[in-house]
Amino acid sequence: MLKQPDQAAGIRKLNKSKPVRVIAIASGKGGVGKTNVSVNVGISLVKMGQRVVLMDADMGLANVDILLGVYPKYNLSHVLTGEKTLDEIMVTSPSGLKLIPGASGIQKMTELSTIEQAAVIRAFSEIDQQIDVLIVDTAAGISSSVVNFSRACQEIIVVICDEPTSLTDAYAFIKLLHRDYGCNHFHILPNMVQSVQQGKSLFQKLNKVTDNYLDVTLQFVGAIPYDEYLRQSVQKQNPVVLAYPRSKSAQAMKAIATKIDSWPIKAQAGGYIEFFIERMVKYASQKDVA
Repeated sequence: MLKQPDQAAGIRKLNKSKPVRVIAIASGKGGVGKTNVSVNVGISLVKMGQRVVLMDADMGLANVDILLGVYPKYNLSHVLTGEKTLDEIMVTSPSGLKLIPGASGIQKMTELSTIEQAAVIRAFSEIDQQIDVLIVDTAAGISSSVVNFSRACQEIIVVICDEPTSLTDAYAFIKLLHRDYGCNHFHILPNMVQSVQQGKSLFQKLNKVTDNYLDVTLQFVGAIPYDEYLRQSVQKQNPVVLAYPRSKSAQAMKAIATKIDSWPIKAQAGGYIEFFIERMVKYASQKDVA
């Protein structure tokens, strides 16, 4: 069983905190560089003076710790069993980015019910540390955990690349969240492009289809160029903004972090972590999504 602290006290404690920016980074398909974006944008925000927590919400295939070169002893599976709290499993990378490790290779973590997903999120009421930004690195695809984590966040960034399947899967993800859960605002981030213009062209392709069939607003958040230095940084287990800070991809990550930092934090409760918790708890009372 999950540890049951005084959750009301935890919520009250969070209510006294300043608003927290809560961002899901998602993608319709794997292999588009989503986790690299989460890590490097997170570190860039830390360098701007923000207190950032990155939650690896890829249940079963978590790999953020590998990209950061850290080796956590505990992960979200230990929170689910009640052995540890989120504070106890959180690790701080050398860059200052705090990580809530996901569970890699544990089959049960890929089969969490909505109630179990909500239990993980409810555990946020235990966090004692002050944070400014929570980045939720979701799994690829449109599983129930991806959908529930994404719709609980304040902002959703969808990472795409120049592959037909990437665009069709991103469209399917946006359509599902819009049709079934009323999400109508998405930020689009083309990755591994040859130029900013190619990135804008990919955005326009996706935007044209959504304009025709869905009542949603897509915003271009920037583009990340294909960069050999990024591949080398992955091999070194050292994020590109640290290993090669002057590289094209690192500069693009920093620019995207600057843009994110300029977004207004929405005035409604969605700007607070406790609303993230409450949304997930609410979803626990609903049946699992497909």
